[in-house]
Amino acid sequence: MEVKNFAIWDYVVFAALFFVSSGIGVFFAIKERKKATSREFLVGGRQMSFGPVALSLTASFMSAVTVLGTPSEVYRFGASFAVFFIAYLFVVILTSELFLPVFYRSGITSTYEYLQLRFNKPVRYAATVIYIVQTILYTGVVVYAPALALNQVTGFDLWGSVFATGIVCTFYCTLGGLKAVVWTDAFQMVVMFVGFLTVLIQGSTHAGGFHNVLEQSTNGSRLHIFDFDVDPLRRHTFWTITVGGTFTWLGIYGVNQSTIQRCISCKTEKHAKLALYFNLLGLWIILVCAVFSGLIMYSHFKDCDPWTSGIISAPDQLMPYFVMEIFATMPGLPGLFVACAFSGTLSTVAASINALATVTFEDFVKSCFPHLSDKLSTWISKGLCLLFGVMCTSMAVAASVLGGVVQASLSIHGMCGGPMLGLFSLGILFPFVNWKGALGGLLTGIILSFWVAIGAFIYPAPASKTWPLPLSTEQCIKSNVTATGSPVLSSRPAIADTWYSISYLYYSAVGCLGCIAAGVIISLLTGRQRGEDIQPLLIRPVCNLFCFWSKKYKTLCWCGVQHDSGTEQENLENGSDWKQGAESVLQNGLRRESLVHVPGYDPKDKSYNNMAFEITHF
Repeated sequence: MEVKNFAIWDYVVFAALFFVSSGIGVFFAIKERKKATSREFLVGGRQMSFGPVALSLTASFMSAVTVLGTPSEVYRFGASFAVFFIAYLFVVILTSELFLPVFYRSGITSTYEYLQLRFNKPVRYAATVIYIVQTILYTGVVVYAPALALNQVTGFDLWGSVFATGIVCTFYCTLGGLKAVVWTDAFQMVVMFVGFLTVLIQGSTHAGGFHNVLEQSTNGSRLHIFDFDVDPLRRHTFWTITVGGTFTWLGIYGVNQSTIQRCISCKTEKHAKLALYFNLLGLWIILVCAVFSGLIMYSHFKDCDPWTSGIISAPDQLMPYFVMEIFATMPGLPGLFVACAFSGTLSTVAASINALATVTFEDFVKSCFPHLSDKLSTWISKGLCLLFGVMCTSMAVAASVLGGVVQASLSIHGMCGGPMLGLFSLGILFPFVNWKGALGGLLTGIILSFWVAIGAFIYPAPASKTWPLPLSTEQCIKSNVTATGSPVLSSRPAIADTWYSISYLYYSAVGCLGCIAAGVIISLLTGRQRGEDIQPLLIRPVCNLFCFWSKKYKTLCWCGVQHDSGTEQENLENGSDWKQGAESVLQNGLRRESLVHVPGYDPKDKSYNNMAFEITHF
């Protein structure tokens, strides 16, 4: 295809994003230089407010995958992607009401510390290693995606832009820590929204208004949103998105270190929950923008699809090609869109680097060297940020062979995030599950999710389940038209058309449910965990919702955990009780010196804060 080059103003707008992002890192490096502790660097001193954290959460997971991939998905498969509106709602409610209270009140820094408190060290280390692999793989995809966009619209060297992204992210993350990441994310979220808004306004103007866009999308079958077919082999239906999407995104939000780390950096639990709920508004806004961008793009290309006609080589290049078309006479706006895509990437990569450094430092370095000085701990944390910045950037090379960015990223999260969600669910919801069940369940979930995902990669699903909606090339220049059709399927085993063809959104559900089922069975066979040995703060007694009429049945479902003994509330109000009553946790292998204190409870605010933890920790 013909490459359309940036004008000078495009480069100015694009470069401004990098300068501002780097400047925020420098600002916090100078401002916080006297607070040289690893905890200040990694969790922002636990005194963040909900506003910037909410923007940061939205920006981190609405990455370039959303900016580039979601409009392309809507363009090819229709607006059924909008059903994620429901999945996001379930995810945020479950995260804020089920998982967050346990993590916040435990006073932990790494989510995997919980696994040591609840089970033992081997479970914690296994989960940490899986998280590190998952995050590096995912980050490689989101680094590659905007680099591809920049290469498509400007001809700028693909790998040069990859390394530029990695260098800038690593720079401000290493200098400024979590505070720099959060505030840079907030800035980048604004850039993402403005970028989408310019595309929506100019694109709808080209199409003759939103009314024409909706009419043409309806004629092209793009507005068939609610498809209630229960076939799990269909790529996107109401059920695959609401059920499979909830499992996938709950693994991303509910138990992911990057999310929980920012939530526990808030000064109170109420601020942490507000951050999640305001983040939900951000998710919805970005989703609506991305879906309408896809519909506008279809309206523009309805008679000449640049993908099937051979003008572009991959679906993920649709959005940047469309932007260069509608902004051809408006210098600076193509640069704004590319800055929009890069904003998503910078925020995601920086959050990932910071989270990787945190879990590595807390789960491995501190375990081996528990008496490090604050200064040395901070320098080690910075060194880890640098190391993971290099690793995540290098992993982008592999992303070039993973296919579409949306499916690739969500598949990675499903393969690893599903079993991790199952593991934490075993710990929080099933008091009788022991460490053997947890470890066996995690292994089972990983095997199942990788089996189905790798099988699907080798034997792609039949075209009838995944082929895009009709795309026209009637008004394209004939010399550009290339023959397209359904992929030719070689000899396939019977399992390829059933198990391997399941929707990629169900990978997480397969891993999670497989982990839970195996964990429960193994625990029952090897001897249940004694409820009396588990601190009530580590369990979320959701059975109270279903057995509210009977104290007898509630107590039975607690499996011996002393939720009504009064010690739980006393622990929340007085952190010392947690340490005094921790003998049962010690027998799971937790060293006495690594015990954490419970954050304090403020009866006036009816919320928990980090002050008690800060006092007892230092």
